[in-house]
Amino acid sequence: MSAGHDHGHAPASFNSAFAIGITLNIAFVAIEAFYGWKVDSLALLADAGHNLSDVAGLVLAWGGALAGRLRPDARHTYGWKRASILAAFVNAVLLLVAMGSLAWEAAHRLASPQVLEGVTIMVVAGIGILVNGATALLFMRGGEHDLNIRGAFLHMTADALVSAGVVLAGGLALWFGWNWIDPVMSLAIAVIIVAGSFNLLKQSVHLLFDGVPDSVNLREVEALLLALPGVAQVHDLHVWAMGTSEIALTAHLVMPGAAPDDAFLQHASRQLHHRFAIEHVTLQAVRVAFTRPCWSIGAPIGNGDPPAGASPESSSRHAHGEDGHVHAR
Repeated sequence: MSAGHDHGHAPASFNSAFAIGITLNIAFVAIEAFYGWKVDSLALLADAGHNLSDVAGLVLAWGGALAGRLRPDARHTYGWKRASILAAFVNAVLLLVAMGSLAWEAAHRLASPQVLEGVTIMVVAGIGILVNGATALLFMRGGEHDLNIRGAFLHMTADALVSAGVVLAGGLALWFGWNWIDPVMSLAIAVIIVAGSFNLLKQSVHLLFDGVPDSVNLREVEALLLALPGVAQVHDLHVWAMGTSEIALTAHLVMPGAAPDDAFLQHASRQLHHRFAIEHVTLQAVRVAFTRPCWSIGAPIGNGDPPAGASPESSSRHAHGEDGHVHAR
Protein backbone atom coordinates (compact mmCIF):
# COMPACT_ATOMS: atom_id res chain seq x y z
CA MET A 1 0.00 0.00 0.00
CA SER A 2 1.17 3.51 -0.80
CA ALA A 3 -0.24 6.39 1.20
CA GLY A 4 0.10 10.15 1.11
CA HIS A 5 -1.10 12.25 4.00
CA ASP A 6 -1.64 15.98 4.01
CA HIS A 7 -3.05 17.05 7.33
CA GLY A 8 -2.77 20.78 6.79
CA HIS A 9 -2.91 23.27 9.62
CA ALA A 10 -5.38 23.20 12.49
CA PRO A 11 -8.16 25.79 12.26
CA ALA A 12 -7.65 29.05 14.06
CA SER A 13 -8.61 29.09 17.72
CA PHE A 14 -11.86 30.82 18.60
CA ASN A 15 -11.46 30.47 22.37
CA SER A 16 -11.54 34.22 22.96
CA ALA A 17 -14.53 34.67 20.66
CA PHE A 18 -16.48 31.96 22.49
CA ALA A 19 -15.58 33.33 25.93
CA ILE A 20 -16.55 36.89 25.03
CA GLY A 21 -19.70 35.84 23.21
CA ILE A 22 -20.92 33.63 26.05
CA THR A 23 -20.24 36.31 28.67
CA LEU A 24 -22.03 39.03 26.69
CA ASN A 25 -25.04 36.84 25.99
CA ILE A 26 -25.43 35.64 29.59
CA ALA A 27 -25.46 39.26 30.76
CA PHE A 28 -27.97 40.21 28.11
CA VAL A 29 -30.23 37.24 28.87
CA ALA A 30 -30.42 38.35 32.50
CA ILE A 31 -31.31 41.92 31.50
CA GLU A 32 -33.84 40.87 28.87
CA ALA A 33 -35.55 38.29 31.07
CA PHE A 34 -35.86 40.75 33.95
CA TYR A 35 -37.45 43.50 31.89
CA GLY A 36 -39.54 41.04 29.91
CA TRP A 37 -40.98 39.78 33.20
CA LYS A 38 -41.40 43.32 34.53
CA VAL A 39 -43.38 44.63 31.55
CA ASP A 40 -44.97 41.26 30.70
CA SER A 41 -43.60 41.22 27.14
CA LEU A 42 -43.70 37.83 25.45
CA ALA A 43 -41.39 39.11 22.72
CA LEU A 44 -38.71 40.00 25.27
CA LEU A 45 -39.19 36.82 27.29
CA ALA A 46 -39.14 34.73 24.11
CA ASP A 47 -36.03 36.45 22.86
CA ALA A 48 -34.40 35.96 26.28
CA GLY A 49 -35.21 32.27 26.12
CA HIS A 50 -33.81 32.08 22.64
CA ASN A 51 -30.66 33.89 23.69
CA LEU A 52 -30.32 31.45 26.58
CA SER A 53 -30.47 28.59 24.09
CA ASP A 54 -27.82 30.41 22.09
CA VAL A 55 -25.62 30.53 25.19
CA ALA A 56 -26.02 26.76 25.41
CA GLY A 57 -25.33 26.56 21.69
CA LEU A 58 -22.14 28.58 22.04
CA VAL A 59 -21.04 26.35 24.91
CA LEU A 60 -21.71 23.27 22.75
CA ALA A 61 -19.88 24.76 19.79
CA TRP A 62 -16.93 25.68 22.00
CA GLY A 63 -16.87 22.19 23.49
CA GLY A 64 -16.96 20.69 20.02
CA ALA A 65 -14.12 22.89 18.84
CA LEU A 66 -12.01 22.00 21.90
CA ALA A 67 -12.73 18.29 21.55
CA GLY A 68 -11.66 18.43 17.92
CA ARG A 69 -8.22 19.57 19.05
CA LEU A 70 -7.62 16.57 21.31
CA ARG A 71 -4.74 14.47 20.07
CA PRO A 72 -5.48 11.08 18.47
CA ASP A 73 -4.58 8.00 20.47
CA ALA A 74 -4.60 4.22 20.10
CA ARG A 75 -8.35 4.04 20.73
CA HIS A 76 -9.38 7.13 18.74
CA THR A 77 -7.00 7.23 15.80
CA TYR A 78 -8.80 10.18 14.20
CA GLY A 79 -9.07 12.04 17.49
CA TRP A 80 -12.35 13.70 18.45
CA LYS A 81 -12.85 15.91 15.40
CA ARG A 82 -16.39 14.67 14.84
CA ALA A 83 -17.43 16.33 18.11
CA SER A 84 -17.75 19.60 16.19
CA ILE A 85 -20.30 17.99 13.83
CA LEU A 86 -22.23 16.61 16.80
CA ALA A 87 -22.19 20.06 18.42
CA ALA A 88 -23.63 21.63 15.27
CA PHE A 89 -26.36 18.96 15.20
CA VAL A 90 -27.33 19.39 18.86
CA ASN A 91 -27.24 23.16 18.39
CA ALA A 92 -29.72 22.94 15.52
CA VAL A 93 -32.04 20.60 17.46
CA LEU A 94 -31.92 22.89 20.49
CA LEU A 95 -32.93 25.87 18.38
CA LEU A 96 -35.81 24.02 16.72
CA VAL A 97 -37.20 22.88 20.08
CA ALA A 98 -36.91 26.40 21.53
CA MET A 99 -38.68 27.91 18.53
CA GLY A 100 -41.44 25.33 18.73
CA SER A 101 -42.11 26.33 22.34
CA LEU A 102 -42.04 30.00 21.36
CA ALA A 103 -44.56 29.52 18.54
CA TRP A 104 -46.89 27.56 20.84
CA GLU A 105 -46.90 30.28 23.49
CA ALA A 106 -47.26 33.05 20.90
CA ALA A 107 -50.32 31.37 19.42
CA HIS A 108 -51.99 31.34 22.85
CA ARG A 109 -51.00 34.96 23.56
CA LEU A 110 -52.35 36.06 20.18
CA ALA A 111 -55.87 35.10 21.35
CA SER A 112 -55.57 37.52 24.29
CA PRO A 113 -53.01 40.30 23.57
CA GLN A 114 -51.45 42.10 26.55
CA VAL A 115 -50.83 45.85 26.93
CA LEU A 116 -47.17 46.54 26.19
CA GLU A 117 -44.62 49.07 27.41
CA GLY A 118 -43.10 49.97 24.08
CA VAL A 119 -40.22 52.14 25.33
CA THR A 120 -38.83 49.44 27.64
CA ILE A 121 -39.10 46.81 24.94
CA MET A 122 -37.32 49.01 22.39
CA VAL A 123 -34.45 49.91 24.74
CA VAL A 124 -33.78 46.34 25.88
CA ALA A 125 -34.03 44.90 22.38
CA GLY A 126 -31.75 47.69 21.13
CA ILE A 127 -29.10 46.43 23.55
CA GLY A 128 -29.65 43.00 22.03
CA ILE A 129 -28.81 44.31 18.58
CA LEU A 130 -25.45 45.52 19.86
CA VAL A 131 -24.67 42.36 21.86
CA ASN A 132 -25.68 39.89 19.16
CA GLY A 133 -24.13 41.91 16.36
CA ALA A 134 -20.82 42.16 18.20
CA THR A 135 -20.86 38.43 18.95
CA ALA A 136 -21.59 37.59 15.30
CA LEU A 137 -18.59 39.62 14.19
CA LEU A 138 -16.35 37.49 16.42
CA PHE A 139 -17.22 34.39 14.35
CA MET A 140 -17.53 35.96 10.91
CA ARG A 141 -14.05 35.05 9.67
CA GLY A 142 -14.36 31.35 10.49
CA GLY A 143 -17.83 30.55 9.19
CA GLU A 144 -16.82 29.99 5.58
CA HIS A 145 -14.87 26.77 6.21
CA ASP A 146 -16.26 25.40 9.50
CA LEU A 147 -19.89 24.33 9.94
CA ASN A 148 -19.60 24.55 13.71
CA ILE A 149 -18.32 28.15 13.62
CA ARG A 150 -20.79 29.00 10.87
CA GLY A 151 -23.61 27.82 13.12
CA ALA A 152 -22.48 30.20 15.85
CA PHE A 153 -22.17 33.07 13.36
CA LEU A 154 -25.58 32.48 11.79
CA HIS A 155 -27.29 32.24 15.16
CA MET A 156 -25.80 35.48 16.40
CA THR A 157 -26.61 37.26 13.12
CA ALA A 158 -30.18 35.98 13.26
CA ASP A 159 -30.45 37.16 16.85
CA ALA A 160 -29.37 40.66 15.89
CA LEU A 161 -32.11 40.71 13.26
CA VAL A 162 -34.61 39.28 15.74
CA SER A 163 -33.77 42.01 18.24
CA ALA A 164 -34.35 44.56 15.49
CA GLY A 165 -37.78 42.98 14.98
CA VAL A 166 -38.55 43.31 18.67
CA VAL A 167 -37.61 47.01 18.50
CA LEU A 168 -40.05 47.36 15.61
CA ALA A 169 -42.79 45.59 17.60
CA GLY A 170 -42.24 47.91 20.55
CA GLY A 171 -42.40 50.97 18.32
CA LEU A 172 -45.62 49.88 16.64
CA ALA A 173 -47.20 49.07 19.99
CA LEU A 174 -46.16 52.48 21.35
CA TRP A 175 -47.25 54.61 18.41
CA PHE A 176 -50.31 52.75 17.13
CA GLY A 177 -51.44 50.75 20.16
CA TRP A 178 -51.04 47.45 18.27
CA ASN A 179 -50.64 45.16 21.26
CA TRP A 180 -51.25 42.14 19.05
CA ILE A 181 -47.94 42.86 17.32
CA ASP A 182 -46.00 41.28 20.23
CA PRO A 183 -47.14 37.66 19.65
CA VAL A 184 -47.13 38.19 15.89
CA MET A 185 -43.52 39.32 16.04
CA SER A 186 -42.74 36.30 18.23
CA LEU A 187 -44.15 34.01 15.55
CA ALA A 188 -42.08 35.83 12.94
CA ILE A 189 -38.99 35.30 15.13
CA ALA A 190 -39.74 31.57 15.28
CA VAL A 191 -40.13 31.32 11.49
CA ILE A 192 -36.83 33.14 10.85
CA ILE A 193 -34.85 30.98 13.26
CA VAL A 194 -36.44 27.71 12.09
CA ALA A 195 -35.59 28.57 8.48
CA GLY A 196 -31.94 29.11 9.38
CA SER A 197 -31.69 26.20 11.79
CA PHE A 198 -33.19 23.63 9.42
CA ASN A 199 -30.32 24.03 6.96
CA LEU A 200 -27.81 23.65 9.78
CA LEU A 201 -29.64 20.52 10.96
CA LYS A 202 -29.67 19.05 7.45
CA GLN A 203 -25.96 19.67 6.90
CA SER A 204 -24.94 18.32 10.31
CA VAL A 205 -27.00 15.12 9.87
CA HIS A 206 -25.49 14.66 6.41
CA LEU A 207 -21.97 14.88 7.83
CA LEU A 208 -22.77 12.68 10.84
CA PHE A 209 -23.66 9.88 8.41
CA ASP A 210 -20.39 10.33 6.49
CA GLY A 211 -21.99 12.32 3.70
CA VAL A 212 -19.72 13.96 1.16
CA PRO A 213 -19.19 17.63 2.14
CA ASP A 214 -20.96 20.12 -0.10
CA SER A 215 -17.63 21.63 -1.14
CA VAL A 216 -16.52 18.36 -2.82
CA ASN A 217 -17.73 17.15 -6.23
CA LEU A 218 -17.05 13.40 -6.42
CA ARG A 219 -17.03 13.28 -10.20
CA GLU A 220 -14.37 15.98 -10.28
CA VAL A 221 -12.35 14.15 -7.63
CA GLU A 222 -12.47 10.96 -9.69
CA ALA A 223 -11.50 12.88 -12.84
CA LEU A 224 -8.51 14.41 -11.05
CA LEU A 225 -7.30 10.99 -9.89
CA LEU A 226 -7.81 9.43 -13.33
CA ALA A 227 -5.77 12.25 -14.87
CA LEU A 228 -2.74 11.32 -12.77
CA PRO A 229 0.03 9.65 -14.82
CA GLY A 230 -0.25 5.87 -14.88
CA VAL A 231 -3.73 5.64 -13.33
CA ALA A 232 -6.11 3.39 -15.30
CA GLN A 233 -8.97 3.11 -12.82
CA VAL A 234 -10.17 4.54 -9.52
CA HIS A 235 -11.74 2.03 -7.13
CA ASP A 236 -13.34 2.29 -3.71
CA LEU A 237 -13.35 6.10 -3.56
CA HIS A 238 -14.50 7.48 -0.20
CA VAL A 239 -14.76 11.13 0.85
CA TRP A 240 -16.14 12.19 4.23
CA ALA A 241 -15.85 14.86 6.89
CA MET A 242 -13.66 14.05 9.87
CA GLY A 243 -14.98 17.20 11.54
CA THR A 244 -16.56 20.48 10.52
CA SER A 245 -13.29 21.79 9.12
CA GLU A 246 -11.35 18.72 7.89
CA ILE A 247 -12.09 16.37 4.99
CA ALA A 248 -10.61 12.90 4.39
CA LEU A 249 -10.28 10.76 1.26
CA THR A 250 -9.29 7.17 0.58
CA ALA A 251 -9.09 5.52 -2.83
CA HIS A 252 -7.58 2.56 -4.71
CA LEU A 253 -5.66 3.55 -7.82
CA VAL A 254 -5.24 0.82 -10.44
CA MET A 255 -1.78 1.42 -11.94
CA PRO A 256 -0.66 -1.47 -14.22
CA GLY A 257 2.79 0.10 -14.67
CA ALA A 258 5.40 0.96 -12.07
CA ALA A 259 4.37 1.61 -8.47
CA PRO A 260 4.07 5.31 -7.58
CA ASP A 261 6.89 7.04 -5.74
CA ASP A 262 6.70 9.65 -3.00
CA ALA A 263 6.68 12.51 -5.52
CA PHE A 264 3.55 11.06 -7.18
CA LEU A 265 1.72 10.75 -3.85
CA GLN A 266 2.75 14.22 -2.72
CA HIS A 267 1.56 15.70 -6.02
CA ALA A 268 -1.80 13.90 -5.76
CA SER A 269 -2.28 15.03 -2.15
CA ARG A 270 -1.44 18.63 -3.00
CA GLN A 271 -3.83 18.65 -5.95
CA LEU A 272 -6.67 17.28 -3.81
CA HIS A 273 -5.92 19.83 -1.11
CA HIS A 274 -5.73 22.72 -3.58
CA ARG A 275 -8.88 21.80 -5.53
CA PHE A 276 -11.13 20.43 -2.79
CA ALA A 277 -9.52 21.38 0.56
CA ILE A 278 -9.09 17.68 1.39
CA GLU A 279 -6.64 17.55 4.28
CA HIS A 280 -6.21 13.82 4.94
CA VAL A 281 -5.44 11.76 1.82
CA THR A 282 -4.75 8.02 1.71
CA LEU A 283 -4.11 6.38 -1.67
CA GLN A 284 -3.57 2.66 -2.25
CA ALA A 285 -1.88 1.73 -5.54
CA VAL A 286 -2.47 -1.73 -7.06
CA ARG A 287 -1.52 -3.28 -10.40
CA VAL A 288 -4.80 -5.18 -10.79
CA ALA A 289 -8.17 -4.29 -9.30
CA PHE A 290 -9.10 -6.82 -6.63
CA THR A 291 -11.84 -5.07 -4.64
CA ARG A 292 -15.51 -5.09 -5.52
CA PRO A 293 -16.18 -1.91 -7.48
CA CYS A 294 -18.91 0.58 -6.73
CA TRP A 295 -21.92 0.22 -9.01
CA SER A 296 -24.89 2.37 -9.79
CA ILE A 297 -28.30 1.15 -8.62
CA GLY A 298 -29.53 -1.75 -10.73
CA ALA A 299 -26.17 -2.46 -12.43
CA PRO A 300 -24.91 -6.06 -12.40
CA ILE A 301 -22.06 -6.98 -10.05
CA GLY A 302 -18.81 -8.00 -11.72
CA ASN A 303 -15.25 -8.69 -10.68
CA GLY A 304 -14.05 -5.17 -11.47
CA ASP A 305 -11.32 -6.26 -13.91
CA PRO A 306 -11.07 -4.11 -17.07
CA PRO A 307 -11.50 -5.76 -20.47
CA ALA A 308 -8.29 -6.62 -22.28
CA GLY A 309 -6.90 -3.61 -24.11
CA ALA A 310 -9.41 -1.22 -22.58
CA SER A 311 -8.50 2.44 -22.46
CA PRO A 312 -8.36 4.32 -19.12
CA GLU A 313 -11.70 5.95 -19.95
CA SER A 314 -13.49 2.69 -20.70
CA SER A 315 -11.85 1.06 -17.67
CA SER A 316 -13.28 3.78 -15.47
CA ARG A 317 -16.75 3.17 -16.84
CA HIS A 318 -16.37 -0.55 -16.29
CA ALA A 319 -15.38 -0.02 -12.68
CA HIS A 320 -18.07 2.47 -11.77
CA GLY A 321 -21.03 1.94 -14.05
CA GLU A 322 -22.16 3.93 -17.08
CA ASP A 323 -22.93 7.07 -15.13
CA GLY A 324 -19.50 7.20 -13.43
CA HIS A 325 -21.06 6.53 -10.04
CA VAL A 326 -18.63 6.44 -7.13
CA HIS A 327 -19.29 5.15 -3.68
CA ALA A 328 -18.93 7.98 -1.15
CA ARG A 329 -18.35 7.22 2.45
